[in-house]
Amino acid sequence: MSTDGANAPVTVLVPHDEGAAILSEVDGLRPVVYDPDRPLPDEAGTARALVPPFLANSDALKLTGGMPELELVQLLTAGAEAWIGNLPAGVALSDGRGAHGGATAEWVVSVLLAVYRHLDRFVRAQDRGAWDYHQTEELAGKKILIVGAGDVGEKTKARLEPFDVEITMVGRTARAGVHGWDELPALLPGHDATVLIVPLTDETRGMVDAGFLAAMPDGSVLVNGARGPVCDTDALLAELQSGRIRAAVDVTDPEPLPPAHPLFSAPGLLLTPHVGGSVPLAMRRAYRVAAEQLAVFVQGEQPPNLVTGAY
Repeated sequence: MSTDGANAPVTVLVPHDEGAAILSEVDGLRPVVYDPDRPLPDEAGTARALVPPFLANSDALKLTGGMPELELVQLLTAGAEAWIGNLPAGVALSDGRGAHGGATAEWVVSVLLAVYRHLDRFVRAQDRGAWDYHQTEELAGKKILIVGAGDVGEKTKARLEPFDVEITMVGRTARAGVHGWDELPALLPGHDATVLIVPLTDETRGMVDAGFLAAMPDGSVLVNGARGPVCDTDALLAELQSGRIRAAVDVTDPEPLPPAHPLFSAPGLLLTPHVGGSVPLAMRRAYRVAAEQLAVFVQGEQPPNLVTGAY
């Protein structure tokens, strides 16, 4: 990190007024609001940090081209796949890990309850004016495999435990209380539901393929709260259309789904449009995490959520 002008405030470009207000509380930081759809303000020429829009995709990379002094990109989400390897030399990347874990974990619990208590079927019956009385399943007693043992995975575990379920955690590498990814083939057949909460990387892209799904037992549930490309869409469609397994997904590949995509009508699928973290306090939480990271950055140190960088 540059030490030139150490006593001058560090300018950071911010896409929201609410975010600027929160970041203005950080000593040594000068937030400047910009409009992603308009030319960057003059302050972009000296800004050393950039906060891209919430859920920004690769199109937002062009913002960095107008920031010659840029040293850090601070994301508002944990998903960093559009940025890794695509930033100018010397520009570091910090993610929003910790901001949306609670909301995403709540989504996981919600869809598991909805699937096991047949809420989607009852809503469709209500729309038809039908009284579809029948016995449902229950979440209690289920064996749940959580793939992804980071912040979201741990918060998902904490929210599921009161439902009297048996939880197995899987992470990239094995450690106390966490199995390694290499153990997945042996673990999948013994669980009623598999929850995906992993980042999208070269290693996780397409990890849920036909073989992965085939290892899941009949009647089991796949929950994807990660990223769409983690799961092979064609392989998932084949399993859903056979009726062998069920799924609940908040993310898809492609995303958003084009009209008439077969996932919309796939049997046994509960589909939500990437809303796991979209709650009223999402932005405030994201900017609080950003403020913590930038407070460290202005002191010349590495942000705790650093993903890649040249420090």
